[in-house]
Amino acid sequence: MRLLTTVAEHKLAVRLPEGLSPEMVTVCAKKGARLSVVADLWHRESDSHYEWEVTFAPTDVDMMSVRAVFESDGQLVIHVRRRPGSDGQPSPVIRTPL
Repeated sequence: MRLLTTVAEHKLAVRLPEGLSPEMVTVCAKKGARLSVVADLWHRESDSHYEWEVTFAPTDVDMMSVRAVFESDGQLVIHVRRRPGSDGQPSPVIRTPL
């Protein structure tokens, strides 16, 4: 998953494997300014589960503004609006749970 940060927003992007459709992806805002992204290819037995957790600085983002777009080329793009005056906040941390 790639991160692009501007003054206005954080944009997270990842190219998902062929065959993955929007109903196989769950994006969930969690307590503590965290975002969970899970993608499952139900019809595959291996290499079928993808998961990321993104942690933002609590005062950096508006979690009510999260918007996910599944593009036709298989790329998932997630937009998270930053709060005014949040420059200087630490960068979001992206991890893949085991």
